[in-house]
Amino acid sequence: MTFFKKLFLILIRNPDETFLETEDLYAHLSDEELVEQIVANNDPLLFGKLYDRYAKMVYNKCFGFATSESEAEDLTQDVFLQLFIKLRTFKGRSKFSTWLYSFTYNFCVNYVNRNKQRKMSDQSVQVDETEYKLTEEIPDESLFEMKADKLKKSLALLSAEDKSILLLKYQDGASIKELVTLLELGESAVKMRIKRAKERLLEIYNTL
Repeated sequence: MTFFKKLFLILIRNPDETFLETEDLYAHLSDEELVEQIVANNDPLLFGKLYDRYAKMVYNKCFGFATSESEAEDLTQDVFLQLFIKLRTFKGRSKFSTWLYSFTYNFCVNYVNRNKQRKMSDQSVQVDETEYKLTEEIPDESLFEMKADKLKKSLALLSAEDKSILLLKYQDGASIKELVTLLELGESAVKMRIKRAKERLLEIYNTL
C-alpha cells in the first residue's frame, strides 16, 4: 500500500471527535444527499461516512475479480481513491448505489484487462430492434437454476466485461434503462451484450 493511500485512509477514517460529530450529523442523509454535500465541500472526513456505508459491498464486488483477499483489499482502497476524485461525475440519473456498483465493476474490468496486458475493448454490437427480436432469448430461469458452486466457477472463467454486466443485471438488480445510462449504450446494444454474456456463461457452465 502506497504512502498516499495510507494517508488517505487515515484521513477518511479518523476516529477523532470532529469525525464522530460529522458522522452523527449526516447519518440521516440519503446517499444522494451525502454525495452532494461531499462534492460541495470537498470534505474527505465526510467521505469517510460514504466509505463506511459501502466499503464492505465494494470489497465483495472486488473479491469476485481478485485472486486473493489482500488483492481484493487493495482493489477496494483503489476504488475509493478514484471515487473521491470522480464523485462529482455522479449526476443522479440512477441510484447512487447502482452507479457505485457500475463504477466498481468498471474499475475491476480495467484492472483485470491491464493485468492481461491488453486494452479494454467494447464488445457491444450495434443492432436494430428488429434484429434483436429475431434472436432467440435465453430465459433468465436458466441462470437461476444453476448450482451455486458451479456457477461461481463459471463466472471465474468468464471475461471481466461479461461478468460485470451479468452481475450488474442479476446480482445488483440494475434495470435495462439504468444500464443504458451507466454503460452509455443504446438499449438494443445493452440487451445484446446481456444475451451474449448469458450464452457464454451457459457454454462454460455446461462444460464443467
